[in-house]
Amino acid sequence: MPDAADPQHHTLRRTVITVALLNCGYFGIEFAVGLAIGSVSLFADSIDFLEDASINLLIAFGLGWSPRRRAQLGMLLALILIVPALAGLWTAWQKLMSLAPPAPVPLTLTGLGALAVNLCCALLLAKFRDHSGSLTKAAFLSARNDTIANIAIILAGAVTALLWRSAWPDLIVGLGIAAMNADAARDVWNAAHDERKAAVW
Repeated sequence: MPDAADPQHHTLRRTVITVALLNCGYFGIEFAVGLAIGSVSLFADSIDFLEDASINLLIAFGLGWSPRRRAQLGMLLALILIVPALAGLWTAWQKLMSLAPPAPVPLTLTGLGALAVNLCCALLLAKFRDHSGSLTKAAFLSARNDTIANIAIILAGAVTALLWRSAWPDLIVGLGIAAMNADAARDVWNAAHDERKAAVW
């Protein structure tokens, strides 16, 4: 169990709470823009922001727990990571019914804002990614994946504006975000499972 008096323990708790607040704040912005312009990628990414806020708040509460309980929480977080993947798939299916392209300028600008937030979060979490097993692994993987997703959203906006006025760049990126979340869920589940076995032994 992590020592409650450990300065790094307190620093990690402050860090994940800061990351949770940043994610929660940008969720509202990206969700509103995604709905306004009909963007699958922004919608999927905004749900991801909300999921990241939830994950980091759960981590803040779970840091003082035993290794076995932290492993169980890690498995729960792996299941949470599936939520934005499923939401993205549902939104993509709905988009296939119309195939109307999203407005490229708001798409690109919102993606740039999301990239700035996620780069900040990833840098804050990077030094802690191995500190508490599956919990901080979940937070770091989410921030890392979001940074990659935001770059793809920006590229989708540029392609839609300059090369191909179509819904497909946005759809492809949205599906990619869903796939990354599913892969992150698998990684966190495996880490939590290994942690649980180690706690038993």
